[in-house]
Order: sequence, then structure tokens, then C-alpha cells
Amino acid sequence: MKRISVLIDIVPATPYDRAVIELCAEQQAEIEARYPGAGEAPKGIDPQIDFLVARIGDEAVGCGGLRPLEPRVAEVTRMYVRPAHRGQGISRRLLQSLEELARTRGVRTLRLETGDLQPESIGLYQSSGYRRIPAFGPYIGNILSLCFEKHV
Repeated sequence: MKRISVLIDIVPATPYDRAVIELCAEQQAEIEARYPGAGEAPKGIDPQIDFLVARIGDEAVGCGGLRPLEPRVAEVTRMYVRPAHRGQGISRRLLQSLEELARTRGVRTLRLETGDLQPESIGLYQSSGYRRIPAFGPYIGNILSLCFEKHV
């Protein structure tokens, strides 16, 4: 099978950008489908999150965010790529771009959370150098959460 190379632009965005709102809603719907009845979805927009959006042409195909936690520590959050665009390296590019953004902001430790029913996410994070850590912040006590950390 021949792999087609596509031009992916990764651009900064705010939590209020239409693309971010749409992608985060799709991400939440997918999480709810994988974990029915697992709990309440986060409400509202977190203005502290700096987003990056992956675009192919004019189409927003994925996003990821960076939320400050404490001095020199941030959380990678809201990582999502639309199903039709998975398998093209977009998630890895988004994650690398978020790591670069973190470094420019003086962040030295990145943490993240994913669910135990998301093997593709777990594989991405582990292959990108993230290591399992005990649950942190709002994930403490959530038996479905797996938390990871990387020093950047």
C-alpha cells in the first residue's frame, strides 16, 4: 500500500476558535461512546488552554492543547484527530508541536491523561517518550485514567 504524503499545517488557536470548539465536541462524543456512563464531561471553555490546530488545506483535522499546571509544568490536553485523518502522523506532529510550544514557554515537564480503552493514544504517548505516573489533579481516583509524564 502506497502512503500518500499530505501537507499538514499546525497553527495556534484559542479555545474560542470555531475549529477548536468543533474538534473538542467531536472528541468528547468519541470519549462518551468509549466510556458510556463514566462520568460528566467537562463543561465550558478553559481560557488557560493554548491550542494548536492541524489543518489540511482549509480543513481543521485535529487539535491539542497545553494547560499550565504549576511553574514549569503543563498538561497536554484535548488531543484529537478526526477519524478520517488518522494514521497519517497528525497526532505525532501535534504532540511534537505542543512540546516545542511548552519549551518556548519555559515548561520542562509535560503531563497528560488518557483512558485505559484508548490503545492508540497510549501507544503514541509511550513511543514519544512519555512514562506512566500516578494520577494527578482531577484524575486522582479515576480508575479509567492512565497518566503519563515527559521531561522536555
